[in-house]
Amino acid sequence: MSSVLFDEPGPAAKRRNAVLTVLGAVLVLFIAFVAVSRLHASGQFEGRRWEWIEYEGIQRNLLRGLITTLKAFAIAAFLSIVLGLGLAVGRLSTRAWVRWPSTAVVTVFRALPVVVLMYFPYLGAKPLLDTSIPLLWCVVFGLTVYNGSVLAEIFRAGVVAVPKGQQEAASAIGLTRAQTLRIVLFPQAVRAMLPTIISQLVVVLKDTALGFVIGFQELLFEGQGITDESRFGRPIIPVAIVVGAVYVVLCSLLSLLATRIERRSGSAVRRRPGGFANGIPDADAAPLPSA
Repeated sequence: MSSVLFDEPGPAAKRRNAVLTVLGAVLVLFIAFVAVSRLHASGQFEGRRWEWIEYEGIQRNLLRGLITTLKAFAIAAFLSIVLGLGLAVGRLSTRAWVRWPSTAVVTVFRALPVVVLMYFPYLGAKPLLDTSIPLLWCVVFGLTVYNGSVLAEIFRAGVVAVPKGQQEAASAIGLTRAQTLRIVLFPQAVRAMLPTIISQLVVVLKDTALGFVIGFQELLFEGQGITDESRFGRPIIPVAIVVGAVYVVLCSLLSLLATRIERRSGSAVRRRPGGFANGIPDADAAPLPSA
């Protein structure tokens, strides 16, 4: 079915799009060839610069950094979703004394860089609490506060996008505002905004690398230690390639998980009696029996 936003391209437009696609692919391949050629000419693919991969001690260090990265991500992702839901509920509240503080928190922390938020507990805990906070929780604090504020806006936008008829129907059967949000609006909003939510969780995963600036021993920190080894010719580019590939794999797995969840969620909706999805009947579902 053609989109309602634009007409189906004709034969001339299809030929033009095909030509542009081929030209774009050729340009990308040319840029990649030039980049690889420059790296090869500078000796970045010499065997000496890649010998560090064979050392068991270095492998253990990288594995430890990877586990630390995943640990920080798992904690921060969970807390970000919880904080985002709480702030979204506050932003949607009809009580001004709840709505305005939630709006202020989202506005302030969403505007601050994640590194600055990590420095708050890292530098502020000693003079205020006369103690130091573990680096893991400094990183988790920064990631949670920032991404929780962003997720709050994502959840709120998803709830606002749900057709008003859903809320009116919930009110008609006697549901309270809190019950309407919990039973009717939030499940539909989360299902609709799932790709955006997963995209933000990918940001959480990548931003764990910012803990490097406060000495948090995650994957990037462990990789940086290898680049200082003169016996391997200071392999900055090889280490960056390997560490970058690990992040690409992790983000790809997260995106694949999101796709599977989205498909299962859509299949569950279609299997419901009548095939209703977000209040809209499924055209492929069997018709409801007439009275």
